[in-house]
Amino acid sequence: MLTQLSTINALKQPTTSAWVEQAIANLDIILLDHSHCERKAAGVALNMMFRYPSNTKMVRELTAIAREELEHFELVNQWLERRNIPLAPLPPPPYGAGLKAQVRPKEPERFLDSLLVTGLIEARSHERLGLLAAHCPEPELAKFYRGLMASEARHYGIYWVLAATYFDREIVMQRLDELAIVESELLATLHPEPRIHS
Repeated sequence: MLTQLSTINALKQPTTSAWVEQAIANLDIILLDHSHCERKAAGVALNMMFRYPSNTKMVRELTAIAREELEHFELVNQWLERRNIPLAPLPPPPYGAGLKAQVRPKEPERFLDSLLVTGLIEARSHERLGLLAAHCPEPELAKFYRGLMASEARHYGIYWVLAATYFDREIVMQRLDELAIVESELLATLHPEPRIHS
């Protein structure tokens, strides 16, 4: 039975109990994948700053996010060391590539879609870290996940506020709704390999 957490309105479908069971049964792999996710999240923020350097508000906000994601990367890596899990590559699930494929190639649509897709990934991360915190049988690791939840919520909020800063709110909400449908469809079938976004 899934513990009820606060619902993120933009997510069309909540995570299934099958994902929770898969994740809890494979905590070492989930931790390693979590390390990759934090590193990628920092990279996404930095890449957006390089692509749109004249957007002052965005640069300020994403500088803080990139710093925080790298801090989380270090914290997760400390857990890997404690558990003797070596840093190693992992084949990614289709989730990230599937969402990236939805980003339209021309500007300004590319900018809008990039902000919204990144926000959706952060929102799903927030939800899943909350589920790990609620269901993890190791109290210290559960506490660690609980401690990361607030920043993940702040991150997805920032990406969506930035979208509404640079684009008309009605356009933002319509496109977010379209992308959120795809996001949920990508997770409708549980990926056989356990991942944060499997």
